[in-house]
Amino acid sequence: MKNIIVIAILFCYFFTMNGQNIKGKVTDNFNQPLENVYVFNTNANTHAHTLPNGTFILLDNKIGDTINIGLLGFKKKTIIINNKHINEGLEVALESKTLMLEELVLTEQLNAVNTITKIDLATTPVNSSQEILQKVPGLIIGQHAGGGKAEQLFLRGFDIDHGTDISIGVDGMPVNMVSHAHGQGYSDLHFVIPETINNIDFGKGPYYGKQGDFNTAGYVDFSTKDHLKESTIKLSAGQFNSLKTLAMFNLLEDKKNQNAYIAAEYIATDGPFESPQNFNRLNLFGKYVMYTPDNNKLSLTASHFTSRWDASGQIPQREVDNGNISRFGAIDDTEGGNTERTNFNVVYNKYISDNTTLKANAFYSHYAFELYSNFTFFLEDPVNGDQIKQKENRNIFGVNTEITKDVYLGAVPVQLNYGVGLRHDISKDVELSKTLNKTTLLENVQLGDINQTNLDAFVSADFEFGKLTVSPALRLDYFKFLYNDQLQPSLNTQSETKAIVSPKLNLFYDANDNLQLFVKSGIGFHSNDTRVVVAQGGEEILPRAYGVDVGNIWKPFSKVVFNSALWYLFSEQEFVYVGDAGIVEPSGKSERYGLDLGLRYQLNDWLYFDTDATITHARSVEDPEGENYIPLAPDFTMAGGLSVKDLKGFSGGIRYRFIDDRPANEDNSIVAEGYFVTDFNVNYTFNKITLGMVIENLFDVDWNETQFATESRLQNEVQSVEEIHFTPGTPFFIKGSISYTF
Repeated sequence: MKNIIVIAILFCYFFTMNGQNIKGKVTDNFNQPLENVYVFNTNANTHAHTLPNGTFILLDNKIGDTINIGLLGFKKKTIIINNKHINEGLEVALESKTLMLEELVLTEQLNAVNTITKIDLATTPVNSSQEILQKVPGLIIGQHAGGGKAEQLFLRGFDIDHGTDISIGVDGMPVNMVSHAHGQGYSDLHFVIPETINNIDFGKGPYYGKQGDFNTAGYVDFSTKDHLKESTIKLSAGQFNSLKTLAMFNLLEDKKNQNAYIAAEYIATDGPFESPQNFNRLNLFGKYVMYTPDNNKLSLTASHFTSRWDASGQIPQREVDNGNISRFGAIDDTEGGNTERTNFNVVYNKYISDNTTLKANAFYSHYAFELYSNFTFFLEDPVNGDQIKQKENRNIFGVNTEITKDVYLGAVPVQLNYGVGLRHDISKDVELSKTLNKTTLLENVQLGDINQTNLDAFVSADFEFGKLTVSPALRLDYFKFLYNDQLQPSLNTQSETKAIVSPKLNLFYDANDNLQLFVKSGIGFHSNDTRVVVAQGGEEILPRAYGVDVGNIWKPFSKVVFNSALWYLFSEQEFVYVGDAGIVEPSGKSERYGLDLGLRYQLNDWLYFDTDATITHARSVEDPEGENYIPLAPDFTMAGGLSVKDLKGFSGGIRYRFIDDRPANEDNSIVAEGYFVTDFNVNYTFNKITLGMVIENLFDVDWNETQFATESRLQNEVQSVEEIHFTPGTPFFIKGSISYTF
């Protein structure tokens, strides 16, 4: 008997002296798992973040220790560990509340800068697919065709065109189109219904092991919601025969461990143009999420989008100046196009062991695109004009895997991330043709079939040395390019292969709870069009970008967050827009350096201010001084606004965006004019009904949304003229909405 008592005493002694691991799960009011919840043992100074299924494992716990559990937008909880927690685990439900910036603790966030964007999204929800991208600090967009084509993007002194130097994804599916009929990296995000977006993950520069092709200026990854708190029906109508309807339905309200919802959106407008745009778009989206008894997570999504439009195209400044056409007129109003995309995506999160998790997704996309443009009017063909058609039909297959493993290197905690991926594109009848009035084919300029494969592997690690985190990463990408030119008399498959290694190294230092310093460095790349690759014999087809960031995120006061970064980026190859052909082509080396600034200030629980600015110096390296400007590279951009959230039923705000004058050609003799545009919105909610009003371009300023230095010739002109050709920005535009939730 005495021996048993002694053994029991010794057991209790060692049990209390040696910390135990605690498994737990955190959910919200609706019993939905919460991701990235910060779990902290104040006695042992150990911490963890919850996985997508809401689970966590906290190391080195003893009975009597205090655990704090918190996530922005939820009330924090404090728990004293008892024997039951050690033996049976911990289940916690957090209650949602008004999101307050003063509760942000930088050291509790996996990515503090991205957390700020999450706050922005909560305080100023998006109302259109264009606004989704504008939530990324420093990213400015321009629309060529009123929502038909993908937006033109500007970030850190890059005119990214439609996506050449930024990687964009949704739920693990790539948005960028390789070897696209219109432009390399073409990224049409219009298949996303903005109200389904839950989170925006982004990073600037080529510093991230998981990011591959097109990640030079940065990346943006969107995540859709796993569930709806309530169903919604919304109707909007406004000037220019504009109409939008939205319906979102929660299908499994009372099912435990299962969620399902569907969403549908229809948009139509004629736009402010003299020739009606006849634009319409239909979006359908559905998602099913299931949690297994052992906390694995399976997500199934399906979506379809189709769109068509007419367009007035880019117009020459000289015709507006001499009064022949208005700002909303046209030289060739037979432009336009149609596009569609269908997606299927399966995402699986598996809990392998206490320290190892797997995330994998497999996807398929079918994509079709047809675009008619006329950039130069009658420069090349004085009889029929210079209209061109760009067309393709594409299937994309892909899979991504990532394993996360927490280990110790001696006494140093290390998080390992590694994975492999595959993307395979099959594009049939990729076409560039000369046409007349969208009906008559005059000549095939290019016509062929493209097969492109990208295999990748990466490994990264986070070494935690107290307040210092060291994060090296290494990425390998392998490409196989195949092209069959249908304009050749005999079938001849041209092929090239290429591999590239991209190292990264990032350092983060938590000076205190309210100040984080960082240094980021790395090499990224973007692929070239397959047709360029085979023509160049595989030489210089994966141009690298070398970058470094030095910056901080700082919370000097409880309600103020400030972030800044000094950065430099060197590119081995630049892409320059060629107006007379409507394409982009490679140029020489370039360098950019600049300063990013951001400020968030929550004046009280209902008033929120944010602003971001980027100052950039961008030049070509190989051209002489004065002739080395990079066309359309902005040197100063700024965006922000003041938002009201839940003030006696009212929400809304005023937003602005600014882009400075910028060179439109290499010697800066032609200038693309900058603009300052202000938008306003207000909503009032009572019972389950919300009335809303949106005013775009509140002060009705004349501004040019997209501009290019283009050489063109009108039908009555003897000589061609090179000058600014532009697409006008939206004038004062008001629309109202009503929505009902249930």
